[in-house]
Amino acid sequence: MIRKIKYLTFLFLIAPVLSSYGQEIVTGLGRNPRLLDAWQKRDLLKSDSPMDTVGLPFFDDFIPKNIFPSNERWADDDVYINNTYPVNQLSQGVATFDALDYRGLLYKEAGPLAFEADHLTSAPIDLDVDPSENVFLSFFYQPQGIADQPELQDSLVLQFYSAGDNEWHHVWKAEGRGLHNFKPVIIKIDNPLYLYRGFRFRFINYASISSDFDDQSMAGNADHWNIDYVYLDRNRSFSDTIPADVAFTRSPGSVLNTYESMPWEQFKNVFLSEMGSFIKINYRNNDKVTRNVTRNFTIRDMYEGTGVHAFSAGATNIEPDEWVTYNANLIYTFNSPYTDSAMFRIRSVLITDDFDPKVNDTIDYYQVFSNYFSYDDGSAESGYGINGQGASNAMVSVRYRTFEPDTLRAVMIAFNDSYRSSNQRYFNIAVWDDDNGMPGELLYEQEEMADPGENINEFMQFRLNDPLPVDAYFHIGWIQQSETFLNVSLDMNTLPEGRRHYYINGVWSESEVAGSLMIRPVMGSALIPSGIDDICPQINKRINIWPNPVKNILNIEIPDNDLVMGIDINIYDNYGRWLMSETQTPRVNVTSLPPGVYLIIISSGNKVIGYNRFIRL
Repeated sequence: MIRKIKYLTFLFLIAPVLSSYGQEIVTGLGRNPRLLDAWQKRDLLKSDSPMDTVGLPFFDDFIPKNIFPSNERWADDDVYINNTYPVNQLSQGVATFDALDYRGLLYKEAGPLAFEADHLTSAPIDLDVDPSENVFLSFFYQPQGIADQPELQDSLVLQFYSAGDNEWHHVWKAEGRGLHNFKPVIIKIDNPLYLYRGFRFRFINYASISSDFDDQSMAGNADHWNIDYVYLDRNRSFSDTIPADVAFTRSPGSVLNTYESMPWEQFKNVFLSEMGSFIKINYRNNDKVTRNVTRNFTIRDMYEGTGVHAFSAGATNIEPDEWVTYNANLIYTFNSPYTDSAMFRIRSVLITDDFDPKVNDTIDYYQVFSNYFSYDDGSAESGYGINGQGASNAMVSVRYRTFEPDTLRAVMIAFNDSYRSSNQRYFNIAVWDDDNGMPGELLYEQEEMADPGENINEFMQFRLNDPLPVDAYFHIGWIQQSETFLNVSLDMNTLPEGRRHYYINGVWSESEVAGSLMIRPVMGSALIPSGIDDICPQINKRINIWPNPVKNILNIEIPDNDLVMGIDINIYDNYGRWLMSETQTPRVNVTSLPPGVYLIIISSGNKVIGYNRFIRL
């Protein structure tokens, strides 16, 4: 997909355009198939009936429990509800505008001239009030976030609908510019043209896509805007720009010392050194007075379905407009009866005044233990690769450490989709020894094909033909066979500094790009991503599935002869209740399942051929 290429400026880059020499490049995502999958399911549930008229107050804080805006308050699905694209957000969750439509695909109108991209249109609102009732609409906005800067010809606009002349009227506009903190906008609505039952307002972003690129594999998304705290009500004033709200802001992260996730077998043997000593939370007082906040925490074993730890970090005062980053002391070590995987939900709760909005006073993090190491959080915001002269044999590596001898069985890589699938090229999976923190001797090499898959954040698992014993530090990555930009997913919200290196023209260098490459080593004595102790004694084979945990598409390794004979796939919850089934496919879309632990059983004819258990995030 064509896009206005985003170039990160590093100290070693002299020109703002691609030079002829190989270099690190970061781009936007080519598409957001997570939106596509969710929209296909949501579209089946949406009613064709006219939307109900809603009353005042009209308020949305965009809590990221669903990637689409609420269909009770909003009429369209273009924007992306998330907590990974904003910077210094006022509360958890924003609505992100970009150059991708509701299906997660680049708009057909995309081109070098500004075009209408995402719309966020309110439901009809009962605004049949007197002009003296001081009705105001307010919101906060931010250009760029951690993604692509809108250019001068790009913009974010607000329009009001007038039923009298059947027209949308422009009432506010922000031109494209670089990143700044969220800024408030408040608009008084006292024109009788808009004071009627059925009033609507909408936001639109205008985006532009540059055709100035040499490598189509670098094409991706562009022109990001974030909005938050949309609030429409009577009896307000120009100073009333934000609710009196204490809210969580950034998502919490792993409580492990080194990794976002690690193999359960490794953790059980080194928990004393790898178990973190605190839970890190971020929250903000958006009120204009000092507030008192109590911070409570619970940990739940998701396999067992039981709480395993709870504590309070006590109460404290927080000043007006103050951001707080707090490390709550954690005296606990993860423990589970399961042998090869585990998952724990860490829930943080703010206890505030009764009048405080409660939707953003709770935030969850899922600590996952499977059979892989990862620095990334599973969510990509950009794409990474090497491009330019000398890139045909370029190498990229990420440094990992096992805490006891283990076996490298596979490498998982998440590739972004590129314009016309132009990054579907051959490359070599590679493993290096460690040489004082840098890649050393090449230990293993295997040719593979880059495949972005069908879903955002989807990992492709590349099995090693010859599993490789590893101990202590090692590096995994790739060796390019061409100068094509491979466009590997990049998580911009985790920052494992000093662990990524790239090789161009005979020299290894430490990467200067922030973020975590979404590349993971899969470990263990066998490729069993997840499971428990003999949950089905009558079935004697655990079948290989990946990724595990999974958000969207679950891949199943099924022998070719069973596929020929025909297969049936059934999924059950922890209580043995049947939930869904598929036939004749090694790929199952599980986005309709709520987060939790599930049993999958695969049959061929009247014979059960395998089972496993997976985690739906």
